[in-house]
Amino acid sequence: MSYGSSLTVPAPFAPTVERVRGALAAQGFGILTEIDVQATLKTKLDHDMEDYVILGACNPPLAHQALEADRSIGLLLPCNVVVRSAGPDSTVVEALDPQVMVQLTGLPELAAVADQAAAKLAAAMASLAG
Repeated sequence: MSYGSSLTVPAPFAPTVERVRGALAAQGFGILTEIDVQATLKTKLDHDMEDYVILGACNPPLAHQALEADRSIGLLLPCNVVVRSAGPDSTVVEALDPQVMVQLTGLPELAAVADQAAAKLAAAMASLAG
């Protein structure tokens, strides 16, 4: 089962994170949470790994529609976007497929919301590729 989309950007990590933020904002997403996985694992486990952040992206109108359909859908929100280093001049960007909400819940009323969220995330990803 595929649960996301992935894109490799030929650019360093830090500027790519900023480009991802801009691409998401252009599609109406704000960042509700940011988890610096690299820093957390270093602090808690003294484990070194590549730059890796998880951005919790939320499009408020779409989140509202999803919550109106199912209050428990908050367990699957926000849409997570991962940005991780793949080398000095290469960064991987991955976005969760909102259709996972529909698949996991089995609620057809979430399909239209997931379609809209998927289209907006795809547009954000496409803007990073160009």
